[in-house]
Amino acid sequence: MEYNLSMEKVTFTTQDGVKLVGNYFSPAAPATTGVLCLHMMPETKESWTKLAELLAAQGRQVLAIDERGHGESVWRDDQKLNYQQFSDAEQQAKRLDVEAALQWMQSQGVQLSQCLVIGASIGANLALDVLVRFSQLPAAVLLSPGQDYRGVQTDTAITQLKPDQHVLLVASRDDEYSFESVERLDQLSKTPHETWRLERAGHGTHMFAAEPDLMQKVVRWITQATASR
Repeated sequence: MEYNLSMEKVTFTTQDGVKLVGNYFSPAAPATTGVLCLHMMPETKESWTKLAELLAAQGRQVLAIDERGHGESVWRDDQKLNYQQFSDAEQQAKRLDVEAALQWMQSQGVQLSQCLVIGASIGANLALDVLVRFSQLPAAVLLSPGQDYRGVQTDTAITQLKPDQHVLLVASRDDEYSFESVERLDQLSKTPHETWRLERAGHGTHMFAAEPDLMQKVVRWITQATASR
């Protein structure tokens, strides 16, 4: 199916000087709604392309970034970055990547109150983290979150959401750590959320290949979550 939308590569710089590269999917008409996509390790922004196209076809601006040290986001001035060599503190600095991405989306007309964040693995933890820090954000989709990925933790964050912030938790039983983490987050959550438990779908965005209907289900959930605010 052909959609009247476009994809372009964009660049912007974080507060601490990292040059980030993203794939930006713009809808056929200007939109104030948006989705920010945060990949897992060792993936890149391209792991979101199919989902991003579906969301942009609905009329949303979609940005998938390479987090620092991944893909094309590997430079801070003349210093080359490699996530495989990161300390926990350097992994946690990916929070600055998320902030810079949201600021860039705002510069394109996206309103935070109409912007959802989706993340996989550590990207899921970062998505929940930014939902707490930016209470205007309405919702997040967390694919295979963990209680603690390199110091980006979720137990406390899930309890700090506002009553009108929605979360979708997704994990597969064969991905033991994430599945147990999702069960824990499901119990801790005090705000509206859904929990989808899969059986043999693997980890993060790999679940889309293992469960062919999962991507469309996520798209429908995003539509409902942002419409309810």
